[in-house]
Amino acid sequence: MCARKKKRLKKKTDSFPKKPGIYFFKDKDANIIYIGKARSLKDRIKSYFSPTKDIKVHSILKETEDIGFILTDSEKEAAFLENNFIQQHQPKFNLRLKDDKSFPYLKLTLKDPWPGIYLTRKVEPDGSNYFGPFTPAQQARKTIHLVSKFFHIRTCREKIPGKRKRPCLEYDLNLCSAPCTQYIAKADYQENVVNAQLFLEGKVARLSDIATKKMQGAADRQEYEQAAKWRDLIQTCRHIKEKPKLISVRLDDMDIFGFSQEKGHYALYALLMRGGKVRKSEDVYIKNGKDLNREKLLFDQLIRFYQQQSDIPGKILLPFAPYHMQDLSQKISLQAAKKVTILVPQKGKNKKLVDLAVRNAEIILQKRNQEFQPLAEIQKILNLETLPIRIEGFDVSNTGGEESVGSLVVFEYGCPQKREYRKYKIKTVQGPDDVASLQEVVRRRYSRLLREKKALPDLILVDGGMGQLNSARKALRDLGLKDLPIVSLAKKKETLFLSTKKQGLNLDRTSSGLKVLQNVRDEAHRFAISYHRLRRKNKSFSSLLDGIPGLGEKKKSQLLAKYRSLARIKKAPSEELAKIIGAKAAEQILRNLKEGS
Repeated sequence: MCARKKKRLKKKTDSFPKKPGIYFFKDKDANIIYIGKARSLKDRIKSYFSPTKDIKVHSILKETEDIGFILTDSEKEAAFLENNFIQQHQPKFNLRLKDDKSFPYLKLTLKDPWPGIYLTRKVEPDGSNYFGPFTPAQQARKTIHLVSKFFHIRTCREKIPGKRKRPCLEYDLNLCSAPCTQYIAKADYQENVVNAQLFLEGKVARLSDIATKKMQGAADRQEYEQAAKWRDLIQTCRHIKEKPKLISVRLDDMDIFGFSQEKGHYALYALLMRGGKVRKSEDVYIKNGKDLNREKLLFDQLIRFYQQQSDIPGKILLPFAPYHMQDLSQKISLQAAKKVTILVPQKGKNKKLVDLAVRNAEIILQKRNQEFQPLAEIQKILNLETLPIRIEGFDVSNTGGEESVGSLVVFEYGCPQKREYRKYKIKTVQGPDDVASLQEVVRRRYSRLLREKKALPDLILVDGGMGQLNSARKALRDLGLKDLPIVSLAKKKETLFLSTKKQGLNLDRTSSGLKVLQNVRDEAHRFAISYHRLRRKNKSFSSLLDGIPGLGEKKKSQLLAKYRSLARIKKAPSEELAKIIGAKAAEQILRNLKEGS
């Protein structure tokens, strides 16, 4: 991992909260490659940048281009969310939790005439009541034991009525009321089931008080084993009351939105729950600079959000009522081709879900505002109408006019977007003319964007001085893009050239805006140099193979793709080479290489 990237990623974690949640590392294509959970997101992620010999950590950081997170209310909630996200995204560096095995639930089979309670890892719409999930799994087994002990609900699959004449050992241990042998009336058993259900639903305040008194009484009598049993019941009551918000045993499909605003900056955050599990999140950041009507803004952003979604749930939870909520519901329902209900919950689990989404929106807003500080500085220095969120950088490279190439790099929010980088082989310029080569690359880039009707950048940066700037500006004028903001940055004195300041502008070396522009310029230079070296290497490789009978350009390309260097070809078995280019050509190549060494 290069020092510059490591420094950028480490700095990004400065804005992460010291709160529980999950974090994810993303590669250059925005694919999630690793997911983890943490009690403190900031401390856990910073630990990845400490010196270590862990090969897995080095491998993760080598491929990482961005780091994100989702805030939760507890470490336990983070464990459940981590499980959901790993199953959904299947990250390459996560070895655990990739299968469909989930946390355990308790299943109360209410449709059975004599309901039982069982441990399961799958929630199904079968009429049973499900409770959980539980972590650790031992907690689920302990809860079943307590339900059996205090409510005498069966845990067996015995057929009722059946052939059994006497109850099993569970009855003798006082863990079952033996409905299989009619030792309990059906009405009494059903009453036990109702009480057990109240217990599992967390309506346990009175039961907890009773258990506390009994535990204290048993301890006073020095009946410590009995006191421990009441202690276990109290702990289970507390555990059951801590219901996970991000998992629903009702298998709900819904989107939960949070909203935050601060001085003309707005953030919309969505938790997407499908099949009762939050498996995805999305956020939208809006910088307007004006205090807009938040109800109208929420209306507009939700319309835009669902125009881009193919999977729209039947329920949407919002933190406040948007502008014309009924009209919004109708528009989204039309888009989804089904009825979509929009709710603003005031209490209960849904309100807690919305509150969690709001806290994530607040963190996103705070984080983005910190990221935008250097971009705001660039906007002010260059007197730009809009914030330069997307910056495209150009450079060219050649050796004495040979193998001239150009590079394009793209930065968004001050971060490289490597999947959007482009390489250019110079076609119209002969000899070492960097100014003309740059003009060709800029013309090719923006003529294509115009042709394909794609969005233009907020700012263009070229490597060089006034000559390079004027050359690029001419290419833009010829395309009718004279108003597209463009600057150049010369490396010697880090002078910034603008069309309005022909003498150039030297910013303070500590300027955060200058550092962003330097990163774009240096990355464009690096990308151009690496492409140029590759082309020189390929040309050298190809020229050494010239003159060998039966070895044309196609077979040269095949050799280059497989071996990458002459040294590797020299070590390759002749039988392996013969399969690609034929025995005669293989023999000739190996002879030529041997004579040349």
